[in-house]
Amino acid sequence: QKKLGKTDEERRAATAKAKLDATAYMCKICRQTFMVNAKQSLLYLHVTAKHADKKDSPVECFDSLADFDPADPDGKNKAKSAAAAGPVKPKKSAKKKDDDLASLLDAGLSVSKKKGKK
Repeated sequence: QKKLGKTDEERRAATAKAKLDATAYMCKICRQTFMVNAKQSLLYLHVTAKHADKKDSPVECFDSLADFDPADPDGKNKAKSAAAAGPVKPKKSAKKKDDDLASLLDAGLSVSKKKGKK
């Protein structure tokens, strides 16, 4: 039988999730809420616009602004410096053909010669 839609339980769960997402960030001073997808730059903009006296310590409004840099709102400079340091890549070990052949033979496979045209 075809399912006609959400059950009451699924509907209640979706509503609860939407409410939590809508109030993910709340200003400690004025209690204004921001969606879960709000960027830190938007939260900092709220601090500077509504609470200009708290501009130097935005953590008083939002805990998530603890490591926020107003000079680098999108984190691009931080990403560049991390990229300049270079990612640590594990070294690849060189495989020998003999080892591969031995492992094939151990697995029960046999090596055959190609048949040529006569």
